[in-house]
Amino acid sequence: MNLVEKVEFYAESKEERLPNFESDFPYTMSCAKLDKYIGRFAPWHWHKAVELFYMESGTLEYNTPKGKMVFPAGSGGFVNSNVLHMTRTVSHTEENVQLLHIFDPSLISGNQGSRIEKRYILPIVTSPQMEILGFFPEQREHAAMLGLIREAFCLKEHETGYEIKIREALSRIWMLIFEGFYSQCSGNVKADKNDERLKTMLIYIHEHFADKIPVSELASTVYLSERECFRLFRNYLHVTPTEYIRGCRLRAACQMLANGRESITNIGRACGLGDGSYFGKIFREYAGCTPMEYRRKWQDRNRNCPK
Repeated sequence: MNLVEKVEFYAESKEERLPNFESDFPYTMSCAKLDKYIGRFAPWHWHKAVELFYMESGTLEYNTPKGKMVFPAGSGGFVNSNVLHMTRTVSHTEENVQLLHIFDPSLISGNQGSRIEKRYILPIVTSPQMEILGFFPEQREHAAMLGLIREAFCLKEHETGYEIKIREALSRIWMLIFEGFYSQCSGNVKADKNDERLKTMLIYIHEHFADKIPVSELASTVYLSERECFRLFRNYLHVTPTEYIRGCRLRAACQMLANGRESITNIGRACGLGDGSYFGKIFREYAGCTPMEYRRKWQDRNRNCPK
């Protein structure tokens, strides 16, 4: 099982980089120590693989452009392929730990165009109504789902037959999702084009956050007016484009401060936040401390935390 303490992205996009995710077995099992994430949250991102998770302890909030869902300890959920989402910890009184199965649906469907893919996989991964599902222990029909998700984490990677056993467990869980949720969601609902527009703009921000990005330039990447661009960010991500860009720059600065020794001035410039007093002022507003204090806190924490 991979131990995850931060979210990493591919350089060319906002798609999440998944640890030990290989083409010959597109699956990864992770234990996410959410309290060690910078800011205790994972910023907006997506991945082609689907996500099954179980909250071992603490409480986690998932946000998508359509709303939010809260998962306390003992609950679990499903995040569909390419769904834009972000997460933040809710509990501050106990450790927030999440266990995750992340896999490409081809792992259980087999060859492209197979009968399994057509009948059971594509109806779910292409359903706009099945972006995120919650499984809660107080609901009797979810008990088997949660049990299977939790039990699959006990499989040992180096045991003979591990890959077959994982695929079997995921297939059983998938059928429970298909039988329990798909029939309730299989209405004639069209995909939201704005979701793809947002992803395109987030990729552009991710690639150019160190540069000056006028809203007009950002809007032009998806052929929108500035007004429509503002509306999209406000309605779906609940921030303005300018606020999102600044947040992206500040998160990059946090990563550089926590993980490197680059000078404060150079970090401010590299992240598009200027240097000197301006960088210090907006960073203090964001993090509640100076850049130097932030670096000291996170680097001391990394040194002192047991692995």
